[in-house]
Amino acid sequence: MDNALKRRRNARKKRVMRVRKTLCGTQEKPRLSVSKTNLHIYAQLIDDVNGVTIVGFGTRSKEMPKEMRGRSKTAAAFIGKRLAELAKAKQIECAVFDRGRYKFHGVVAELAGEARNAGLQI
Repeated sequence: MDNALKRRRNARKKRVMRVRKTLCGTQEKPRLSVSKTNLHIYAQLIDDVNGVTIVGFGTRSKEMPKEMRGRSKTAAAFIGKRLAELAKAKQIECAVFDRGRYKFHGVVAELAGEARNAGLQI
């Protein structure tokens, strides 16, 4: 494997662990993890103590409207709102936000802001 690819992979792992080392999700206050690709964005509520994903939603979910299937701010806003609704249905009031290796900017910030506006305490 090319040396540049190894360095890039190691740098990404370090960024993820630098952010995640202080975060831990529980049943009452799960970790809201965000991941994205070039085409899609996903969010999950994770209970790290039991190792269980409580709720997950993304642009590839069946309930996602067809016109919002790509990675855009409107899709991220819809995902944040829908994830907060699903969390409230499971009696979850607050969560710990895990941005992963991504900056809190653009679609990640939009998703978190809309989840906050929908009533999920982050």
